[in-house]
Amino acid sequence: MKIIEIGSDRNLQKEFITLPIRLYTSNKLWIRPLDKDVEGVFDPTKNKFFKGGECTRWLAINEQGETVGRIAAFINQQTASKGNDQPTGGTGFFECIDNQNTANQLFDTCRTWLLERGMEAMDGPINFGERDRFWGLLVEGYDKEPLYGMGYHHPYYKNLFENYGFQDYFQQYTYWTPLPEAQVRSRINDSFFQRAQRIYATPGYDFIHIKKNQLPKFAEDFRVIYNQAWAGHLGVGDMTSEKANALMNQMKPILDEELVWFGYYEGVPIAFFIMLPELNQLFKYVNGKLDLIGKIKVGYHQLMKTNKRAFGVIFGVVPEYQRKGVESAIALSFSKVAWHKECQYTDLEFNWIGDFNKKMIRFVQLLGAEPVKTHITYRFLFDRTKEFKRHPII
Repeated sequence: MKIIEIGSDRNLQKEFITLPIRLYTSNKLWIRPLDKDVEGVFDPTKNKFFKGGECTRWLAINEQGETVGRIAAFINQQTASKGNDQPTGGTGFFECIDNQNTANQLFDTCRTWLLERGMEAMDGPINFGERDRFWGLLVEGYDKEPLYGMGYHHPYYKNLFENYGFQDYFQQYTYWTPLPEAQVRSRINDSFFQRAQRIYATPGYDFIHIKKNQLPKFAEDFRVIYNQAWAGHLGVGDMTSEKANALMNQMKPILDEELVWFGYYEGVPIAFFIMLPELNQLFKYVNGKLDLIGKIKVGYHQLMKTNKRAFGVIFGVVPEYQRKGVESAIALSFSKVAWHKECQYTDLEFNWIGDFNKKMIRFVQLLGAEPVKTHITYRFLFDRTKEFKRHPII
């Protein structure tokens, strides 16, 4: 077997994209990621992380000339040492046949490449980019379709990682809850409604959903809240005005105004609860190709409102207003829409909730949500005598 670096070879790049199609061909729940999303990670003209890092990828080719595995390795110099006891690189986009030797050779190749560049550990499977996509290995929830940007993997991948020596650095949970009023009320404790009502009865509080014709205002409000509620966490940097505007504009084509909520106290932004239509319920019809035909298919399903699933992207409350009931109030504000008989959505999933984020876990449990999927982000220390530490609680 040979491990071949892909580089700029177009045929090898195509093999990297198409290998998962063969590996998951008999699995009806797997949804092919958009080709452009995967390709964009490895394009220096599209992925800003190349400005402060480097990345490469390989294929495993057997004696018959068949592609039997793939993997990528990367270094983000801005986060390699941030919050870590050692410089830590990443590995991701792992796909492989059920063969430990093949997996070991792929992992060894990443390990060697990272060692040569001063790294002392590797996390995986992760993304050469933001944490919201291609991050973590699915270990529970194989009976459910993947959310957009989240990996769906064969159950045997867990053994391939752990037999090599990867250890559980942190787990990411996906929670689910139904949206119809009768089902929600049966799941939520009365104290949730009481806390929300106390906030509503307190002068100064206001909760509104986003308006597309005011995106610059909401982008700035998002930046203000995010930098207080999230930017201090490990691996999460400050949000700039430029980035906040770019994110809002990126979401604009798929935004449902009534799924994005902001909270204010005396006009000052203090909380957000951002949900989006679950895009894989649209993209599963396009087979990875968002070309003209793919866009027509997506447009048709948007028009017909066939997607009944929304997902929570991010939730945040500035520290000063936490544990006062604002969490309950902003979530219950969404019920004005969710409990209307014309609401298109019947299910809500909360994506990427780290086991280290106890506040967010409490929030989704407050809503009566239950865990339905688990992904693990593993870490492999190159010095096998060094003490392993899990991700700290935030």
